[in-house]
Amino acid sequence: MGAVEDWLNSYHGRLRSAMGDATLLFLAARGVIRNERGEFLLIKRTDNGIWAFPAGAMEIGESLAECAIRETYEETGLKAERATLFAFLTHPRYTFTNMFGDTYQHISGTYLLEDISGELNPDPEEATDAGWFGLDNLPDPVSGIVVWSAGHLAEFEATGKLFLD
Repeated sequence: MGAVEDWLNSYHGRLRSAMGDATLLFLAARGVIRNERGEFLLIKRTDNGIWAFPAGAMEIGESLAECAIRETYEETGLKAERATLFAFLTHPRYTFTNMFGDTYQHISGTYLLEDISGELNPDPEEATDAGWFGLDNLPDPVSGIVVWSAGHLAEFEATGKLFLD
Protein backbone atom coordinates (compact mmCIF):
# COMPACT_ATOMS: atom_id res chain seq x y z
CA MET A 1 0.00 0.00 0.00
CA GLY A 2 1.29 3.49 -0.81
CA ALA A 3 1.28 6.57 1.38
CA VAL A 4 -2.00 7.87 -0.04
CA GLU A 5 -3.80 4.58 0.51
CA ASP A 6 -2.28 4.29 3.99
CA TRP A 7 -3.59 7.78 4.83
CA LEU A 8 -7.07 7.11 3.43
CA ASN A 9 -7.33 3.94 5.54
CA SER A 10 -5.93 5.53 8.70
CA TYR A 11 -8.06 6.77 11.57
CA HIS A 12 -7.58 10.41 10.57
CA GLY A 13 -8.13 9.65 6.88
CA ARG A 14 -11.41 7.86 7.58
CA LEU A 15 -12.49 10.64 9.95
CA ARG A 16 -11.73 13.28 7.30
CA SER A 17 -13.73 11.31 4.75
CA ALA A 18 -16.73 11.15 7.09
CA MET A 19 -16.58 14.78 8.25
CA GLY A 20 -15.90 16.59 4.98
CA ASP A 21 -14.39 20.04 5.38
CA ALA A 22 -15.03 20.44 9.13
CA THR A 23 -12.10 21.45 11.30
CA LEU A 24 -10.90 18.28 13.01
CA LEU A 25 -8.74 17.58 16.02
CA PHE A 26 -5.49 15.98 14.91
CA LEU A 27 -3.65 13.81 17.46
CA ALA A 28 0.00 13.65 16.55
CA ALA A 29 3.56 13.29 17.80
CA ARG A 30 6.95 14.37 16.58
CA GLY A 31 10.34 12.86 17.28
CA VAL A 32 13.41 14.99 17.92
CA ILE A 33 16.81 13.33 17.58
CA ARG A 34 20.07 15.16 18.28
CA ASN A 35 23.53 13.95 17.38
CA GLU A 36 26.68 14.34 19.47
CA ARG A 37 27.29 17.80 17.91
CA GLY A 38 23.85 19.00 19.05
CA GLU A 39 22.46 18.99 15.51
CA PHE A 40 18.86 17.97 14.87
CA LEU A 41 17.70 15.32 12.41
CA LEU A 42 15.27 16.83 9.90
CA ILE A 43 13.50 15.32 6.93
CA LYS A 44 12.37 17.04 3.75
CA ARG A 45 8.73 16.02 3.48
CA THR A 46 7.53 14.63 0.16
CA ASP A 47 4.05 16.15 0.48
CA ASN A 48 5.06 19.80 0.78
CA GLY A 49 8.87 20.00 0.36
CA ILE A 50 9.33 21.53 3.82
CA TRP A 51 12.07 20.42 6.21
CA ALA A 52 10.67 19.27 9.55
CA PHE A 53 11.06 16.82 12.38
CA PRO A 54 9.68 13.34 11.70
CA ALA A 55 6.05 13.41 12.82
CA GLY A 56 2.65 12.01 12.17
CA ALA A 57 -0.76 10.99 13.35
CA MET A 58 -1.40 8.73 16.30
CA GLU A 59 -3.25 5.53 15.43
CA ILE A 60 -5.84 3.66 17.49
CA GLY A 61 -4.05 1.32 19.90
CA GLU A 62 -0.87 3.33 20.41
CA SER A 63 0.33 6.02 22.78
CA LEU A 64 1.75 9.38 21.72
CA ALA A 65 5.26 8.19 22.64
CA GLU A 66 4.81 5.06 20.53
CA CYS A 67 3.56 7.28 17.70
CA ALA A 68 6.70 9.46 17.85
CA ILE A 69 8.94 6.39 17.78
CA ARG A 70 6.97 4.70 14.97
CA GLU A 71 6.72 7.79 12.77
CA THR A 72 10.42 8.54 13.19
CA TYR A 73 11.33 4.96 12.31
CA GLU A 74 8.99 4.90 9.30
CA GLU A 75 10.32 8.19 7.96
CA THR A 76 14.04 7.80 8.73
CA GLY A 77 14.93 4.16 9.45
CA LEU A 78 16.14 5.15 12.93
CA LYS A 79 14.59 3.41 15.94
CA ALA A 80 14.49 4.94 19.42
CA GLU A 81 14.32 2.97 22.63
CA ARG A 82 13.50 5.98 24.80
CA ALA A 83 11.07 8.87 24.26
CA THR A 84 10.88 11.79 26.69
CA LEU A 85 7.94 14.16 26.35
CA PHE A 86 9.13 17.77 26.57
CA ALA A 87 6.28 19.73 24.94
CA PHE A 88 2.54 19.21 24.72
CA LEU A 89 0.69 21.58 22.37
CA THR A 90 -3.09 22.01 22.33
CA HIS A 91 -3.71 25.74 21.87
CA PRO A 92 -6.00 26.82 19.01
CA ARG A 93 -2.99 28.70 17.54
CA TYR A 94 -1.88 25.27 16.33
CA THR A 95 -4.76 25.14 13.84
CA PHE A 96 -3.50 24.76 10.29
CA THR A 97 -4.93 24.18 6.83
CA ASN A 98 -2.87 21.75 4.80
CA MET A 99 -2.13 21.77 1.08
CA PHE A 100 -5.31 19.77 0.43
CA GLY A 101 -7.49 22.44 2.08
CA ASP A 102 -8.13 20.33 5.20
CA THR A 103 -8.08 22.22 8.51
CA TYR A 104 -6.93 20.62 11.75
CA GLN A 105 -6.36 21.80 15.29
CA HIS A 106 -3.25 19.89 16.29
CA ILE A 107 -2.94 18.25 19.67
CA SER A 108 0.62 17.04 19.72
CA GLY A 109 3.41 15.75 21.87
CA THR A 110 7.04 16.50 21.08
CA TYR A 111 9.48 13.84 22.24
CA LEU A 112 13.24 13.76 22.61
CA LEU A 113 14.20 10.37 21.19
CA GLU A 114 17.30 8.64 22.54
CA ASP A 115 19.07 5.28 22.46
CA ILE A 116 18.93 5.28 18.67
CA SER A 117 19.71 2.31 16.44
CA GLY A 118 19.49 1.67 12.71
CA GLU A 119 20.75 3.43 9.61
CA LEU A 120 19.48 6.76 8.32
CA ASN A 121 17.47 5.74 5.27
CA PRO A 122 14.54 8.06 4.50
CA ASP A 123 11.41 6.41 3.11
CA PRO A 124 10.94 8.01 -0.34
CA GLU A 125 7.16 8.07 0.15
CA GLU A 126 7.64 10.18 3.30
CA ALA A 127 10.87 12.12 2.79
CA THR A 128 12.95 13.16 -0.22
CA ASP A 129 15.99 13.88 1.96
CA ALA A 130 17.21 13.86 5.55
CA GLY A 131 20.09 15.50 7.33
CA TRP A 132 21.58 16.92 10.50
CA PHE A 133 21.27 20.65 11.09
CA GLY A 134 22.20 23.12 13.79
CA LEU A 135 19.90 26.03 14.57
CA ASP A 136 22.43 28.32 12.87
CA ASN A 137 22.28 26.45 9.54
CA LEU A 138 18.68 25.31 9.07
CA PRO A 139 17.69 24.35 5.52
CA ASP A 140 15.15 26.31 3.50
CA PRO A 141 12.22 26.04 3.62
CA VAL A 142 11.97 24.87 7.23
CA SER A 143 8.81 24.38 9.29
CA GLY A 144 8.27 26.88 12.09
CA ILE A 145 7.76 23.96 14.47
CA VAL A 146 11.51 23.19 14.22
CA VAL A 147 12.50 26.49 15.83
CA TRP A 148 9.58 26.32 18.30
CA SER A 149 10.47 22.76 19.32
CA ALA A 150 14.15 23.56 19.75
CA GLY A 151 13.13 26.38 22.10
CA HIS A 152 10.74 24.10 23.97
CA LEU A 153 13.52 21.53 24.39
CA ALA A 154 15.98 24.15 25.66
CA GLU A 155 13.38 25.36 28.19
CA PHE A 156 12.67 21.78 29.29
CA GLU A 157 16.35 20.99 29.72
CA ALA A 158 16.95 24.22 31.67
CA THR A 159 13.95 23.87 34.01
CA GLY A 160 12.91 20.21 33.93
CA LYS A 161 9.36 21.40 33.28
CA LEU A 162 7.18 20.17 30.43
CA PHE A 163 6.32 22.96 27.97
CA LEU A 164 2.52 23.23 27.84
CA ASP A 165 0.68 25.47 25.42
